[in-house]
Amino acid sequence: MKIIVMSDTHMPKRSKSLPSQLIQELMSADLAIHAGDWSVMEVYKEISQYVRVEGVVGNVDEKEIADLFPEKQILKLKNFSIGVVHGHGKGNTTERRALDAFANEKVDCIIYGHSHIPSHTYKNGILLFNPGSPTDKRRQPSYSFGILSLGSQLTAEHVYFE
Repeated sequence: MKIIVMSDTHMPKRSKSLPSQLIQELMSADLAIHAGDWSVMEVYKEISQYVRVEGVVGNVDEKEIADLFPEKQILKLKNFSIGVVHGHGKGNTTERRALDAFANEKVDCIIYGHSHIPSHTYKNGILLFNPGSPTDKRRQPSYSFGILSLGSQLTAEHVYFE
């Protein structure tokens, strides 16, 4: 199973459209996961043209997004439990807040966003994955999104582009 992971699209403020590299990958994916800060419902509608979409609400999303998506969720995909949260809040780092959001639940992977900083780490056997942003790289050298592959194992990789 191929899953495209993205966060912090901030459209249309940061970009008027999804990048062609992302669209190309969405067209061959089984699922897309958005970790919040879509900004407007049109982002969901555009991604949905290519693939089924799951996600969470971020701290800058309009009411329509907040009405459609929860603040956090656990997706059961294949034999894996994948937690999804945006990661905003007070205190600690974004990564720590993401980990704390699922402290009392059994997950194999936590997908989060908010910081716009791509990250691929393990804590206590849990994959913590931040895809970065495909449209708002801020101080990062490249735009990015992620690809999760679910088979007998769960693997994750970043796709970087200019």
